[in-house]
Amino acid sequence: MDQLASTLRPVLQPITHNLPSPLRNAAISLLGNHCYKSLLYDVNLADSSCLKLAISKALGVGIIGASSIVKIPQLLKLLNSRSSAGVSFLSYLLETASFLISLSYNIRSGFPFSTYGEVALIAIQNVAISVLVLNYGGKSAAAAVFVAGLAAAGYALLNGDLVDMKMLQYLQAGAGVLGVASKLPQIATIWSQGGTGQLSAFAVFNYLAGSLSRIFTTLQEVDDNLILYGFIAGFALNAVLAAQMVYYWNSPASGQAKSHKLEPKGKKAIPMAAMGAESGVDAGQKRNSPSTRRRG
Repeated sequence: MDQLASTLRPVLQPITHNLPSPLRNAAISLLGNHCYKSLLYDVNLADSSCLKLAISKALGVGIIGASSIVKIPQLLKLLNSRSSAGVSFLSYLLETASFLISLSYNIRSGFPFSTYGEVALIAIQNVAISVLVLNYGGKSAAAAVFVAGLAAAGYALLNGDLVDMKMLQYLQAGAGVLGVASKLPQIATIWSQGGTGQLSAFAVFNYLAGSLSRIFTTLQEVDDNLILYGFIAGFALNAVLAAQMVYYWNSPASGQAKSHKLEPKGKKAIPMAAMGAESGVDAGQKRNSPSTRRRG
């Protein structure tokens, strides 16, 4: 490592010693003064503690960046198909509740944003997906109640006068259970339908990678076993979902919706057999009508 550092130092130091102020300030805010000087200014790659911190911060920023789009493919699949087949609302409800509690806990605990920022971004996308699932299921009123309930809960959790820190710690312990439990309805839905329906493979595999990375960043930056155990359990169940995605990849139920798409109001789909029967009845009525017999 020392040999590598001695090779890179003459190349990197002219750059790191002249970083623009915004970049320098951002690096110091992420790494702290000591690790900024050790890794960037002095290019000391033998400083293992600072190197681990830098890797953790880079993973955290990468996870936050990826989380801003992780559920977009799922949203697009729902919007394009106008069907929520294979997507469990209960799963999204439990996960969003878990995220709301975790977000409030991290904010009020003063933890670095790089260790939990994706929770806020994914929660917003979860709300949009949940609303679509309810709407396509013909439950628009329930969607409005769902959003209003989340807003009220978020206000209470962030307000220390309504929910004190001790209570929030208990809720955070429960949030880990909720986060784990949120995967079970989705796993059960895939199993019962024999396919993944409109479930996004991108979201599933991104979640798997993200939960694994979060175990590392939590070990490095957050001394809180409540959060760590939640990420470990979440990784285990995300691995089950990823395995299901691979197993059912070419399943017919993964390529087509098994539930009815949303139809315009006032219109009902008529089975082809029924249409044929109705056509036969209409033809028979026309042949046997009085006007037809007179013409014959």
